Amino acid sequence: MTKAELISEVALYTGYDKKTVSKIAERFLLAIKQNMGKGKPVYIRGFGSFTMKDRKERIARNITARTSVYVPAHTVPVFKPAQEFKDCVNQPKNKKATKK
Repeated sequence: MTKAELISEVALYTGYDKKTVSKIAERFLLAIKQNMGKGKPVYIRGFGSFTMKDRKERIARNITARTSVYVPAHTVPVFKPAQEFKDCVNQPKNKKATKK
């Protein structure tokens, strides 16, 4: 599902026009990015948490060129889904009955 499809679906279910939903979605995502840029985690109950994780410096290998590259220490964004999110994703699928 793309962002445009998500906006269309939310607009359909809420009754708001796509332009309004798009502005809300953009602001929502911007708030997450801005807070994480400041090093603040974002917790959304029932969905998950967006946090930052520090990575150590290391030597990476480029196998095709047979060279080594130094990768400095850096911080990466991490998403950890909530248990409710995991349960929703891992629901058993309806399986078709097979003939014996």
